[in-house]
Amino acid sequence: MTPAADLPDDIDALKAIILASQAKISEQDGIIERKEDRIVRLEKLLVDFRRALYGAKSEKSHPDQYHLALEDIETAMAIVHAEDEAVDPPKTTGTPTPRAGRGVLPKHLPRIEEVIAPDDVTCGCGSARHIIGEDVSERLDIVPAQFRVIVTRRPKYACRSCEAGVLQAPTKPRLIEGGMPTEATVASVIVSKYADHIPLYRQAQIYARQGVDIDRSTLAFWVGKAAHELKPVHDALLGHLKRSSKLFMDETPAPVLDPGRGKAKKGYFWALARDDRSWNGPEPPGVAFTYAPGRSGKHAVEILQGFEGILQVDGYAGYNRALDLRDNQPIQLAYCWAHARRKLYELTHNNAAPIAEEGLKQIAALYRIETQARGASADERMAIRQQKSEPKIKAFRTWLDQARSQVSTKSPTGEALKYIAKYWDGLILFLGDGRIEMDSNPVERTIRPIALQRKNALFAGHEAGAQNWAMLASLIETCKLNKIEPNGYLTGALTAIVNGHKQKDIDQLLPWNFVR
Repeated sequence: MTPAADLPDDIDALKAIILASQAKISEQDGIIERKEDRIVRLEKLLVDFRRALYGAKSEKSHPDQYHLALEDIETAMAIVHAEDEAVDPPKTTGTPTPRAGRGVLPKHLPRIEEVIAPDDVTCGCGSARHIIGEDVSERLDIVPAQFRVIVTRRPKYACRSCEAGVLQAPTKPRLIEGGMPTEATVASVIVSKYADHIPLYRQAQIYARQGVDIDRSTLAFWVGKAAHELKPVHDALLGHLKRSSKLFMDETPAPVLDPGRGKAKKGYFWALARDDRSWNGPEPPGVAFTYAPGRSGKHAVEILQGFEGILQVDGYAGYNRALDLRDNQPIQLAYCWAHARRKLYELTHNNAAPIAEEGLKQIAALYRIETQARGASADERMAIRQQKSEPKIKAFRTWLDQARSQVSTKSPTGEALKYIAKYWDGLILFLGDGRIEMDSNPVERTIRPIALQRKNALFAGHEAGAQNWAMLASLIETCKLNKIEPNGYLTGALTAIVNGHKQKDIDQLLPWNFVR
């Protein structure tokens, strides 16, 4: 504030000072008002974010929609912060402050260094300044879908002294003989379609934006050729899984276009999975999908040929056919507590259901024990379960019998309790075997990407396309389970195959064995 003694005596000058002060105050009021508005918006977004992240499961939607909600809220919050910084830029010292939680960029990424030096390093005294240190920052840079052309030249050699003929190196084998793509290009198309869920026609549009015109049918031919070459690897994967003593199985719809009727008919992807990581089992995780034109139990029987052991499934009655020794080796069915819990949860979703709520509490107690046992050996898990879970299971059985006597068997509650009683023997198998999980969630997680691909593609164009889809998705999802980058794996596997990899050594090309 200007001291009174320093104010001018001229009235017009005083008016100018007053108007300038009023304008400045008005500007400051506007800034404060806009900041308060942004605070209100941020507080509302924060409430929405917390509800999406921590809200009751009944408020949460499909996992894909859940992530979409989070990213949209986070984007809106970033816009508000950007508006705030535009009005009131943060004070900088010349050295950028790292953003909290940014993470560390992987060491394997190539580094392109740039040095930003002053235009003149001469000191005021005339001497040259020397470097005493430096500030280093790293930013992630992406070059979108960079295409390049590999030109292969094969010189021809002839002898000037005689006519012994022309010498030339033979061509290297290719996946697409006479075609333009490298094995890495084909692998990229497969991963984009089956891991990133980008249909081939959209990939063709992406390529066209960069001046590379490749027809969708051409991409389809590449994928089909690769699928043919990779089929032995899928067969080896399925065979390896069936040599396990304990597996998961589940099925999910696979709409397939029926050209004769112009409609989509319902086929199914059957997933056979192994995931022993929760008890530190010796075998790597994996999943093999198989397409079948229906959901009949006979398809499960065909897929399980040669398997002997414990099969963990949901309550679908079709799996009972796997118990027939005329069709299969001895198989035990372990059932899923998550499905039993779901039956009770559906009763409490919109209505008060005291019996169902009590059942949910008891099941939750069992899952808390499982959390404690996770990561222990199979024997240790079994000991924990027999000490802590078995008494609760006995109490649950007593409660179940009493609850069933209190309700009609045809009521929704009676039906949910009947489901649990029907599958009781398979539900409690986990007590006597530490390898068995309480639920079949591991195989359901492997099916989720299939569901997302189905949502994007709507349906498979043909049963053969559905079979290719199942086969290639098997290799990609097995890579993901083993933390292997699918693009590099498929590139290496296809390259090995076209270079004559022996069929007897096909197991070497399984994702967990493959060394590029």
